[in-house]
Amino acid sequence: MAEQTKIKVEAIVNANVKTVWQLWNTPADIMEWNTADSSWHTTKSENDLRKDGKFKHRMEAKDGSFGFDFEGTYDNVELYSEIAYTMPDGRMTTTLFEENEGKTTITTIFDAETENDPELQKQGWQAILNNFVKYVESK
Repeated sequence: MAEQTKIKVEAIVNANVKTVWQLWNTPADIMEWNTADSSWHTTKSENDLRKDGKFKHRMEAKDGSFGFDFEGTYDNVELYSEIAYTMPDGRMTTTLFEENEGKTTITTIFDAETENDPELQKQGWQAILNNFVKYVESK
């Protein structure tokens, strides 16, 4: 079996880690920022943030042409520090939160899926992360 391709995206948020953590994990907030571009939106979000807890975010094209559930089960949750989860297809994701001088660096490393080019996947995840930064900094 081929080795899993890992993709890394990162952003710095001008906010403390407690604020970042809350907005990253609260369903009402997730529905506001969890999109790669303005033609999509998250219509529903459920988040049981604990080891073995599950999350599910319904992502849909605004024109109704396509939608999917982005979901997983948490493998590790360390308050204000790390969130790791496994998606239903076995791919794994780890997101790290590190505060430095009132700013928080978010780093996500995830297993690439095999249907889409890894660079395209990186661009999509980075766009969502950038959208999160804009959301937090506008609050």
